[in-house]
Parts: sequence; C-alpha cells; structure tokens
Amino acid sequence: MLTEYRLDKAAAVEYAQKWAKSRNPMYYDFEDIGGDCTSFVSQCLRAGGAVMNYTRDTGWYYNTSYDRSASWSSVFYLHKFLTENVGAGPFGKEVPVDTAAVGDIIQLGNDEKFYHSLFVTDKRGGRIYVCAHTNDAYNIPLSYYEYKKARCINILGARRYE
Repeated sequence: MLTEYRLDKAAAVEYAQKWAKSRNPMYYDFEDIGGDCTSFVSQCLRAGGAVMNYTRDTGWYYNTSYDRSASWSSVFYLHKFLTENVGAGPFGKEVPVDTAAVGDIIQLGNDEKFYHSLFVTDKRGGRIYVCAHTNDAYNIPLSYYEYKKARCINILGARRYE
C-alpha cells in the first residue's frame, strides 16, 4: 500500500545549507560531466526524507555514479519524475515561480531548454533565496541569476510503500 507523507523541509534546508559550498562524499560530484546542480537538489529531497523509487529508467534513485536514475542528475528528467510520479518517492506540481516556497525547486532555462536546478531555502519580503551546486550558491537571491525562463516545482510530499 502506498502512503503519502510530508517531507521534513527543515532537514532538507539544513542539508542544502551545510553542503552548498562543498560536496557530500556519499555522492559523486557531477561537476565535470555536465554539472552537479540537479544531483544536489535530489540530495536535498533525500535529506528531507524522500524515499527512492527504484523503477528502472523512470524512477528516482542513487546507489553509485553508475547506478542511478536519469532523474537524479538531469534537469529535464527530474522535472518529469516529480511532476508525473504516482509511485514511491517525492512528487510535486509546476507552479508560478513567484509562489515558490521553502523546500521547492526552481529550474532555469534559455530559449532551447531548462539547464539549472536550484533549491529554495528561504523566502523573505517576496524575495526567493536558493542554494545550488555547479555555480555553488549559499542562500543567494534568485534575482542574482540571469535567465530567460524559470519554472518552479512545488514539492507536495512523498510516497512510500507500507
């Protein structure tokens, strides 16, 4: 039976702030092979209590750099997984960026594609603050970034089998 539960967003934010400027040795650093931003966001979700979904090809999981889902480290596939997931693991829905909340994910894009994932760690006075890898960022305003388009994935929770 699948059970829905809330993620511990405080734990996810704590993880994001702890590892924003360094790398957790439990995970491979994808910096030199396309970027580490989406893997970092996935790590934050995991730290918040999201269980992995080991469905081959379409799940969300990480065992090693060679044994992981595309959604763990790909901007496109993470969005696809989170917004379409009806099984185990985290899930969410796309919402306007200005409605982003702590624990959500923002993805930045250009005319061709979305290319960067950020983890929302604070929202004050209408300003959104994020942590990220690739261009390492610790609680910086979203307005710091230059981008053509952005989307927000509101993380609604996660599901696990019981």
